[in-house]
Amino acid sequence: MKICLVMLGKTRRKEIRALLDDYVERIGHYCKIETMELRDTSPPALRKLQFDSGAAIVQLDAAGKQFTSQQFARWLAEQRDHGTRELVFLCGDAEGFPEELRRQSQAKLALSSLTMPHEFARVVLAEQLYRAFAMLSGHPYPK
Repeated sequence: MKICLVMLGKTRRKEIRALLDDYVERIGHYCKIETMELRDTSPPALRKLQFDSGAAIVQLDAAGKQFTSQQFARWLAEQRDHGTRELVFLCGDAEGFPEELRRQSQAKLALSSLTMPHEFARVVLAEQLYRAFAMLSGHPYPK
C-alpha cells in the first residue's frame, strides 16, 4: 500500500517541517509514502492532481469520524488488507478545501475535536500513521 499526504499550502515553520519529515521517514519503513504541498489550488491546478483509480481518498475534517489510536490502526489494517493500493489523505490549509477536492473524498477523518493549526495537524496525522504501523507490527513505540 502507498500513502500520499496531499497538503494545501506550505509547511513554513522549520520545527514543524523537521517533525513532519521525521515521521514521514519512519512511515517509509512500513510502506511507500509520498508528500505533496500544493501552493496553487486553482481549478486548473487541481485538475492536474491525479490519483490512482484504486485510491481511497480521506479528507481531514473537524466533522469527520474520530478514532482512538487503536481504532485508527485497525482501520488502516483493513484498508491494507482489503487491497487499497493507495491511501490519500487531504490536509487542508487555513481556508479548508476547494470544492473540487472535497467531491473526490470518500471519507472524512477528524484528528481531534480540538482546533489546531493546519501545519500541526499534518504532524499529528503523520505521527498517528507511524503509531498505527508500529502497533500493527508489534513495535514498542506506542507504549
